[in-house]
Formats: sequence, structure tokens, C-alpha cells
Amino acid sequence: MRELIAEVQRRVQLLVPQPPEVFYSEVTTLSSSIGRLRRIARSARDADRIAVVERRPRTAVEIVTPESVTKSATKSATESGPRVRPDEEQAAAALSAVRSGNDSMFAHVVEPYRPELQVHCYRMVGSYDDAEDLVQETFLRAWRKRDGFEGRSTARAWLYRIATNACLDFLRRHTRRPRHYEALPGMEHGSGEPPARVTWLQPYPDRLLDGVVSDEIGPDAAVVSKETIELVFLTAIQHLPPRQRAVLILRDVLGWPATETAELLELSVPAVNSALQRARPTMRKRLPERRTDWAASETLSREERAIVHRYMAAAEQADISVMAELLSEDARLTMPPNPLWFVGRDAILSFVAPAFDSGSPQYLGRWRHLPTRANGQPAMAGYVQRPGTTVYRAQNLDVIRIADGKIVEITTFEPHLLPAFGLPLTL
Repeated sequence: MRELIAEVQRRVQLLVPQPPEVFYSEVTTLSSSIGRLRRIARSARDADRIAVVERRPRTAVEIVTPESVTKSATKSATESGPRVRPDEEQAAAALSAVRSGNDSMFAHVVEPYRPELQVHCYRMVGSYDDAEDLVQETFLRAWRKRDGFEGRSTARAWLYRIATNACLDFLRRHTRRPRHYEALPGMEHGSGEPPARVTWLQPYPDRLLDGVVSDEIGPDAAVVSKETIELVFLTAIQHLPPRQRAVLILRDVLGWPATETAELLELSVPAVNSALQRARPTMRKRLPERRTDWAASETLSREERAIVHRYMAAAEQADISVMAELLSEDARLTMPPNPLWFVGRDAILSFVAPAFDSGSPQYLGRWRHLPTRANGQPAMAGYVQRPGTTVYRAQNLDVIRIADGKIVEITTFEPHLLPAFGLPLTL
């Protein structure tokens, strides 16, 4: 950790006013190191909080952190075969046993629920980093409250209650309201209406959705439903008040009955139904015209892959004409958390073309891309080799939405989350 802190200090000291793109690249590299440091600090914080709760000295190895829970569960899975979520009767019995303070049993019971709980928290808050924190908070609260679990509800419902309340507490502490992008001086944004700006929005790696068990007929199928993990859905749901958001996710996304939802949120059934009736029209208003519902629909993954590969090739060859051919006329480009936004193919190309033109002062360098998946959508990680260098450094992560054979939306994120996608920061 000391080496990482020293690296952050060194990079901070090297920061000087530079041309915007160069400065952006330096800050992006710095943010990746800070992100790693943040995760180390978070783990240390969680370990310390559990030690305080236990009120007895424990070594770092003995402390039950989410990381140690993961190691324990992984070791168990390796020794006994593929990890599967225990059936509810087994989980209830195990959690009853956990009340005695059996760390190993606790890990065995709760860890299989981590993937779907993280997706649930992600839908609630729209941020991958915050969702990770909230799952850790969920496990900490579950550990503290283990004596209170009496088996009247399923283990899954018990953990969802804790996770949902953790998210609601987080949203009460952090007031977040989507706004619309505003015009920037000297910037041609296009003629369309400014889109919603959700500065905290982050992508979610599809590779982590594979960890959610899905038997296509159980509740897990809803957990990973493509339509309710897409960025357009995530953006829309951020407009709902926190409790309406929780109701809609539990009722319409996960398919929980009104009675169970009411019990989990400590509301009456009429209050749950009323919240849902208010939430649905808001969602339909916020979703694009092409998507007025969040029911399942047929995907065109083969066509999506072909379009994305053509777009990547065009970017690597600096072929703006092919990029123009692939974009719809009313395509949108946003770059959360940055204030840049463009509506319309012409506005997008006017912005990106100088970065591919070796004769332009805004030229970035040569590009390479790696395909990936985010939020049930095609995505690509972009790497730039700047003039005079030999290394391709991560520049961005583009998440692509395709409709009617055209790219209709590109959401460009900073690259610090690429390791969560199993991708490197340099090539």
C-alpha cells in the first residue's frame, strides 16, 4: 500500500497545466491508482468495523471481511465442486447456526448471493463502485444482525431486506438528482434536446452477471434481465424517488408479490401499490420512444457484434466515413461524469474527427480496441498510443446501444473500471 501511495504522490506532483487531452489522460491514470487505494482503504475500514462489533481482538486473518468471505466460499467451491446457491431450507438452517458466530458457515451461506445482491444495489444507485460498497455493507449488517434471524423469511429475502435498506440509507445521505446537460461555450452540441445527465452513472461488467445463477424459471432470470440492466433503464430509474425505485425494482424487475415487498419495506400493501402506480408512468416517460416498456425482447447479438467490430475497425483506421455510416442520424453521445454531450450524427463526428486526424492539434494518436460487454450491451475499451510512445494506454470505455441496425447511443466512461471487466489498463 505504501508503494501505491507513493505512486499517487508522484503522479500528483507531475500534474501541470497541459493541453486538455494530455491533462485528461494524466488525470485518468491517476484516478485508476486512487481507485485501487480506495478499495484497500475500504477493506481495512470494513475489517476494523467488524472487529469493533465483535468487541474482541482478532488478527487480520481472522476478521470476516467480504474479501475473506469470498476466499472462504471460493475455497469451499474448489473443494466440493461448482458453487451453487443453497436451497432456502438449507440456508435458513445454516443462518440459524451462524448465530453462534461461526464465520465459516456465515461465508458459506451469504457468499452465493453476492452477485445478485450487487446487481440489486447497482440498480438502486446506478454506480458500480457504490454497489460494491453497499454489498459489503450488507454483509457487515447481516453479520451484526445474525442473532436476529429467526428463519421466518428465506435467507434471500432477509439479505434483500438488508441490502435494500442499506441502499435507501445511502440515498438519504447522498442526495442525487439527475439533471439535463447544459450547453458549453464554443461547443456545437447538435440541434436535439439535451439528454439527462447522471454524473454518478457507471457501467456494469457482463462477466459478473455470469455469477448470478439462472434457471430461466426462477427469480434469478429477472435479476439479469437484459432490459433492466441497460444504461437507458438505469438512467430512467434514477429519476424515481428512492422508495418508489425500490418498489419498482422489487415488484416489476424481480417479480416479488406486493405482500412480500410491503413486508420488506415496512409499508402497507396499498402504499406499495400506490408507489408502483406512480413509478411506472415516470419510467415510461423517461425511456426512449423505441423502448416504452421494460419487458423482455429479442436481442440481435450477432448483428450487434458485427456493427461494433466495424465501428472499432473504423476508429483504428481513422475512417470517419464508416463511422458516419454506422451512426443513426439522431445518435447521442454522452460522457459521464464529464459535461460533454452531443446529439445528432454530425455533431458527434465534428467532435471526434480531430482526435483521429494526425494533422490536427487535437490528434490523440493511434487507437486499438478490445471488445467487451457492459449492462447487457456491446461495449469496447479504447486504448491510445500517443505520438512518440510505444504503449497503448486505456482512454475510455464505450457502451453502445443499437436499434434498427444503427448505433443510436454511445455512453463513454473513464477507464478506471476496466480491471473489473478483466481488461488491462495498458497494451
